[in-house]
Amino acid sequence: MNQEQFHHQLARQGITLSPAQLDQFEQYYRLLVDWNQKMNLTALTEREEVYLKHFYDSLTVAFYYNFREPVNLVDVGAGAGFPSLPLKICFPHVQVTIVDSLKKRITFLEHLVQALNLDHVRLYHDRAEHFGQLPEHREQYDLVLARAVARLNVLSELCLPLAKVKGTFIAMKGAKGKEELREAQGAIPKLGGEIKDLHQLYLPGDEGERQLIILHKVRPTPGKYPRQPGLPAKKPLK
Repeated sequence: MNQEQFHHQLARQGITLSPAQLDQFEQYYRLLVDWNQKMNLTALTEREEVYLKHFYDSLTVAFYYNFREPVNLVDVGAGAGFPSLPLKICFPHVQVTIVDSLKKRITFLEHLVQALNLDHVRLYHDRAEHFGQLPEHREQYDLVLARAVARLNVLSELCLPLAKVKGTFIAMKGAKGKEELREAQGAIPKLGGEIKDLHQLYLPGDEGERQLIILHKVRPTPGKYPRQPGLPAKKPLK
């Protein structure tokens, strides 16, 4: 997907980018590839692959969630900034918090946010299990996002504690999303969540299936969740 196709495909979804925003995406791409020579940020470095499988893929969440309204979101395990920073470029008013367990990725994101002149972006080097127990972050977010970080039964324990009651958690998954949702059906209610939707889509050019799992936070998460670092992955809720 070249930049013109990227622009066109987003316009078809009602997302219109200015020349300045397109420049931000191009600068994002250049910085990603440059820093990737020093640290492992992505396996994809070809421009057309990055535009399709990182930038466009990140923005598919906006096809099913209204970012026109004020939104305070947290991106858990954002890695090189996906999906939250492409969303921030498209919807500058959105408030973004990123938490990632690897310090070197946070260092890259600090440089990126400054280079792209993005405001209202907060970056935290922390484990999600610890972050979700902090009073200043627990149940403070309208929207929680995670893109292919862990299986949904694990991810729900890391993410639902951060969502406000009446807030939303969207897990961005590949072709096994339905299977993961079945596996997590017991865990989700224990964490205060409720299944709302599963949306299936394909990247342009038949470049892969994506499934977006949307959960609503319907009641507070019990205080014992998330459990100690490492425990959600070792002993997933059932």
